[in-house]
Order: sequence, then C-alpha cells, then structure tokens
Amino acid sequence: MELDVLGLGDETQRVYTTLVGLPRSTASEVAKACGTSTSAAARLLSVLVKSGLATRSATRPPRFTAAAPDVAVTELIQERERQLDAARSLVRRLAVTHREALRVGDPGMAVELLSGYEDISAAVHRITAGARRQIRAFDRPPYVDRPGSNLENQRGRQRTGVTHRVVYDRAAVDWPGRLRDDILPSVRSGEQARVLARLPMKLVIADDALAVIPFSLAPGGHLAAYLIHRSPMLTALEALFEAEWQRAAPLEDTGPRGGRPDRPDPDTLALVRLLASGCSDTAIARTQGWSRRTTQRRIQGLMTELGAATRFQAAAQAARRGWLP
Repeated sequence: MELDVLGLGDETQRVYTTLVGLPRSTASEVAKACGTSTSAAARLLSVLVKSGLATRSATRPPRFTAAAPDVAVTELIQERERQLDAARSLVRRLAVTHREALRVGDPGMAVELLSGYEDISAAVHRITAGARRQIRAFDRPPYVDRPGSNLENQRGRQRTGVTHRVVYDRAAVDWPGRLRDDILPSVRSGEQARVLARLPMKLVIADDALAVIPFSLAPGGHLAAYLIHRSPMLTALEALFEAEWQRAAPLEDTGPRGGRPDRPDPDTLALVRLLASGCSDTAIARTQGWSRRTTQRRIQGLMTELGAATRFQAAAQAARRGWLP
C-alpha cells in the first residue's frame, strides 16, 4: 500500500485508514469495520498510538481517534527524509574512502567522477585548502557554491603565500554584485585577475597536482565533475590555462588608492579598465555606482577624448597612452 515506504505494514495502514473515518472508536468497533479480530485490532491500534498516528482515551474501554493525516503522516515523511539524508551522507563518506582505497591499490588512476553538489564542493575545498604554491582557475557560471562564499578562505591562503591566478568569463564579471563584492576585494588582497569574453569551461587547478573540471558543458553538466590527478590530462589543462591567461585582459583594483598623478582621475581609469575587460554597460554602472545614463555618457565622452569610434579602439588608445598595464 501507499504508506509502506514509511514503515507501515498493510494491516496497520488498513486500521489507520478505517480509524480516520471512525473517530472515538473502540478496538472491537475497528475490528468489525476491518474484518479482523479484536485482539489484532487492539495490537495494531497500539502501534498507531506509538507512531503518533492515533490517540487513546483514558476511558474503559479505551477509544481511539486518528491523528490528522496532514500533520501526523507528514511528520513520518519528514523523519524518513532525515533518515535518508543520514544514509546519503554515509554513502558519500564511504564513496570518498572507496575512491582513496582504489587509488592506493591503483596509483595510476588519473580521473575520479564526482556527482552531486556536496561531492563537488567538498573536492574543490579539499584541493584548494591543500595547495601550497598556487591556485589557477577559470571562473564562469553556473556555480556550485555561492560566488564570494570562499573569499575569506582565499585571503587566508594568500597570507600564507599561495598565489591565486583567476581568469573570469565576462558573464562572471556581469553577475549582480560579483565584481564589487567579490572580485575586486580578491584583487585587493592579492589575487591576480584577468578577463576574457568567453572561457571554454570552469576549471580549478591546485599546484600541479589536482584539478576539477565539469563533467559536461551542457546545461546541468556542473552537477557532476571530474577530479583529475597528476597525469598527461592535467598537464594539458595547465597548458590550456596558461594560454588563456596570456590572451586575457588584466583586471585590477581601480579604486581611488590606485590613481597616480600622471594618469587620469580614478573614475576614468576605472572606466578604461572595465571597458578593456569586456564589461557590459550594466556591469560598469553597478560596479561604479552610476546610473545607466551616466555610464553611457561617460563612455561616449571617453571615446571622444581618445578619438575612438568603438569601445575596442578606446581601450587600444588608452593602452597606447599608458593608462593600462
């Protein structure tokens, strides 16, 4: 029957469903309605009382009333969900142990499959926490963890001398609040950041030992991932990162502290660097705290000053004047 999954046998369910329509019934009345013996009905009613699915009066003979199904059965469902969550957690721990045991037996195994949000998040945190020299990453949506949630951990690693080099996809820079609340604070604390219009995939490399990449580039592919150990595949991923790093435009902290007397004012420098990074008008307005109209007016004024017909030309002219690193 339908409630078997909650640990209720067929006879128990039959008594409960009968009692729902016969409140304040004795065991003999329930037995008659169910077509069973009074002793069997009394035993099953006791089970229902212990499970919180029925109440028993203090009268003689006792009378039984079913608990409200939408409350009592929902509580049973929630308890079973808690048990299933505990089982899933155990399975995940056993899976990690199993993978590590396999690697001990087969050190040449280069790739592990990670499945599910928690496995992927745990693996990324594990390899980044274990890094001793550098972390290299491609950052692009969609995300497993909330963007910015790892900022304090990153700052801690950088204080110990771990270098962070990150190439951001333009979509990551355009993510609401991301540039102001996460990327620029990371740069201020020592992160080396660059931007490309489009990255081929997400990637995290810890030292030259481990990497995590998505299982698939299709929608939903970020919910499974590969953990890559030291191997020719990891060497290829390192080469890919370095090639994209060379192509990307630097992204620096452009706040007032970054201005120099021989350069334009900090707002203009900020605008030039954000344009060179490929940021949209919306992202620039959000980062600088300008309205969209003010942003467009400033961009147009900058292009006129530089004699540029396009945003790309404006960035190129600014680079020639030494406004970009």
